[in-house]
Amino acid sequence: MGRCLPIALLAWLPAMTADLKVDHATAAGRDLRAMERAIQAAGMPYEYGGPHANHATEMALISFPDGSYLELIAIQPQAEPAAVAATPWQKCMEGNAGPCAWAVRPMDLSAEAARLKAAAVPVTPPARNGRKRPDGVQLDWETAQVGAGNGNFFPFLIRDFTPRDRRAYPGGKPTTANFTGIAKVVLAVRDLDGAIARYERAYALPAPQKQDDSTFGAKLAWFPGTPVVLAAPASPQSWLTERLDRYGEMPCAFILGGGKVMRAAANWFGTPISWLASDTLGWRLGVEP
Repeated sequence: MGRCLPIALLAWLPAMTADLKVDHATAAGRDLRAMERAIQAAGMPYEYGGPHANHATEMALISFPDGSYLELIAIQPQAEPAAVAATPWQKCMEGNAGPCAWAVRPMDLSAEAARLKAAAVPVTPPARNGRKRPDGVQLDWETAQVGAGNGNFFPFLIRDFTPRDRRAYPGGKPTTANFTGIAKVVLAVRDLDGAIARYERAYALPAPQKQDDSTFGAKLAWFPGTPVVLAAPASPQSWLTERLDRYGEMPCAFILGGGKVMRAAANWFGTPISWLASDTLGWRLGVEP
């Protein structure tokens, strides 16, 4: 007779893929005003979200109908130097790295943390954080880091104490309806097969689809039903090699869903992809139908 799985583990299985739905994705830079101008020039309306309570960073966001949002994070004008040095965003902000992290919002943060630990994936204890919006509304949440880093390779977990819509929609509605949301998070990795094995173990995922994109300079792997695309350098000369040497394994691009693909730059796993104003943004933001 086959070995039966514990009832508690069976209860987790249906939520494994669902818990990889993007809550938000983060792009970092030195100057938030410059980032706001660039994203607006790329046709993306934004809202200023306010400074974080860490005395180091401030943010703006582009929010979407599916509830996800793109966070632009930068150093506060009057930031405390020690606070900036203490933030995990420092290197990415000072280097204008663009994509640097992502988060998911599980139905039960404690249960998801326990499930990941059972899969031998480290998870930190939840840490309380928040910020005050420019209109004075206070936002409070907690986050737990998964694996190493700050939402770099694996997404960090987030749970709201104040109503989540207040965080995602400061103006009461999405900033744009031209896209449905953040459809894919493209992660730069050194070893494609090793990264695949880590995701399969953490989320009990089936084998991904693979393809090469010489224009993007990467060997790609995508787990269908999830936003996760792994991208390993196709050669030592790939731009991804330099990025990995500078920042390590983390997001290198985001792809928005539900958009109009005017001039497809690539076809990833049967879906056309175009890139939005990379010269203006300084980083890669894509669109798929």
